[in-house]
Amino acid sequence: MKAFIIFLAVFTVLLSTKAEAVRIKDVSTVQGIRSNQLVGYGLVVGLPGTGEQTRFTQQSFKAMLANFGIQMPANLQPKIKNVAAVAVHADLPPFAKPGQDIDITVSSIGSAGSLRGGTLLQTFLKGADGQIYAVAQGSLVVGGLGVQGLDGSQVVINTPTVGRIPNGATVERSVPSPFGNGDHITFNLNEPDFTSAKRLADTINNLVGPNTAKPLDSVSVRVIAPRDIGQRVAYLSAIENLEFQPASTAAKIIVNSRTGTIVIGKDVRLKPAAITHGNLTVTIAENQEVSQPNPLGDGQTVVTNQSIIDVARDDTRAFVFDPGANLDDLVRAINQVGAAPGDLMAILEALKQAGAIDGQLVVI
Repeated sequence: MKAFIIFLAVFTVLLSTKAEAVRIKDVSTVQGIRSNQLVGYGLVVGLPGTGEQTRFTQQSFKAMLANFGIQMPANLQPKIKNVAAVAVHADLPPFAKPGQDIDITVSSIGSAGSLRGGTLLQTFLKGADGQIYAVAQGSLVVGGLGVQGLDGSQVVINTPTVGRIPNGATVERSVPSPFGNGDHITFNLNEPDFTSAKRLADTINNLVGPNTAKPLDSVSVRVIAPRDIGQRVAYLSAIENLEFQPASTAAKIIVNSRTGTIVIGKDVRLKPAAITHGNLTVTIAENQEVSQPNPLGDGQTVVTNQSIIDVARDDTRAFVFDPGANLDDLVRAINQVGAAPGDLMAILEALKQAGAIDGQLVVI
């Protein structure tokens, strides 16, 4: 206990600040401290004629009336245009307690044209174990807009079939947390890296004491923690605000072939290479000409095809990379050549095939 108090007292004095240092809480999470997904099925009512009349919506509408003691004939199909069947989902934050409110998202699952102006009726939200953890209800906030004319033309802005209800669900059951169990807490890095795991452990050991933190692999670092839950909260608050310098990420070049986006990491290096790149344009045009016979000749009018082939070659430039050329050298050389994104992709792929790139080329 005494050592723990001394640790908290000298925490702000020993905390080092570096220009490139980051807090532990910004690059890692505590194992077991997680959110849980909730989902439910419900009805949105009060729509201005933009609802639906699907079979399952009518069935749900009858079941809702039955809950209020109103029985409808089995063969009666109600005409409802202001009701829509929806799926409701939310994330239950860690340590959420009964009585707290959480945000929910409501999405149409039928043929409703819009949820604007609708109200969600009481909907039970269940977890993966089938238990009810929250109850949702309230008026929707819909950012989309849909307008349709009598001739079938329509204008749709954003998505009118999805809405949100801030604080629209009340938590009814809490999820047990392993935070207070055992003698350790474990930090999981968001970006797995052995060097970062070692540096994180060293930072904690330098402040608290040797053998306090132990890296388990490239992701997890296990830290000894007090058993008392109050001390553990204060202890974790101090630990997660420590700053350390993570390792540089692996040298990568990310190429998105669909959008033409290319991202080159700062640690990418090039081996000696010479590159030449030029564009060859071939144009083929077909012209039809009419051939007339002599006025007194016994001939026939015919149509002849004349092909015109034109080959144009743009200026071809070559550039040479010296050993250890970095990102700046690569970008500067490519800008001088004036390569388009598609050409740049071809150059990078050719360099990788030639073994002239020290790094990974990832095409997504």
